Amino acid sequence: MRVLTRAKLVAWLAALAALLLVVAVAGLGLGTSGLGPGEVIDALRGRGSDVAQDIVLRIRLPRVLLGGAVGASLAMAGVLFQALLRNPLADPFILGVSGGAALGGIAMLALGGALGLGYGAVPPAAFAGALGATALLYALAGARTRFSSTHLLLTGVVFNAFASAGIVFLASLAGFAEGASIFLWLIGSLASARLAVAGWVALFLVAGLACALPLARGLNALALGEEPALQLGVDVERTKRVILLSTSLMVGAAVSVAGLIGFVGLIIPHLLRLVLGPDHRLLIPAAALGGAAFLVACDTLARTLLEGRELPVGAVTALAGGPLFLVLLRRHALRGGLR
Repeated sequence: MRVLTRAKLVAWLAALAALLLVVAVAGLGLGTSGLGPGEVIDALRGRGSDVAQDIVLRIRLPRVLLGGAVGASLAMAGVLFQALLRNPLADPFILGVSGGAALGGIAMLALGGALGLGYGAVPPAAFAGALGATALLYALAGARTRFSSTHLLLTGVVFNAFASAGIVFLASLAGFAEGASIFLWLIGSLASARLAVAGWVALFLVAGLACALPLARGLNALALGEEPALQLGVDVERTKRVILLSTSLMVGAAVSVAGLIGFVGLIIPHLLRLVLGPDHRLLIPAAALGGAAFLVACDTLARTLLEGRELPVGAVTALAGGPLFLVLLRRHALRGGLR
């Protein structure tokens, strides 16, 4: 493992924070409305025309903030799940938490109209689904004295299959309008961003960081295996439970408001691990900053790539992340990392 000095830690995090700032400024300034830089700055100051203020403060700013919070949550969750399972191909959706969130949200989209509930009830229902999936993981995978990563992974795979079947069934019951909403949910979108929603996701992100950063050294030891980590004084079972709970809540909050946005939690950890090394003291905060910058950039492209039309941001992350992941996977295989 490369030696991590304080200077290196500060330098890399400052560089990633600067990248995030640049991407956020671009997200605020770019769009199809034709606003100039001066108009955007005036709107941020509370000046200028009402139209400019509405576009910048009520549409672009919430999307930038929500994109940053969701991207940071998914990327950091990817790092933590990969450490927890000791599998570089693990992503935030592999344990079934996202499946539970999607099942809850889509159930509300499909049946909420008949119950007299609007779209505002979808995020709470999705988050409830994520909590239910997390409780199931604890009950099944952690029922024994030792918290088995293999049982955890298998439970997630089975629950994801169950959730997929439930989603198909609910989608078949939905009408045309509900079907369009379900499609956007499954591919991921930030179109319904609001400041309050961004704050909600950011709250769980901060809580996840607060839980994960003190365990970074333990995660470094866990990468060597459970027995070596125990010999180094790491409370392996407590580390697993804290990481699973905090990461599941982050993923649940992100999916509940943005849908299933893929590749962020897979690509960003891979890319940063190649550049920065495997030390989780740097990798965890770096993934949060890198994931935020990546998703804000993808959402800006989704809003501006097609004149007058908007792509779901999940489509952009797949188009950008899929080829990049294949390149990284090929490079890893050539190095002998995968058999």
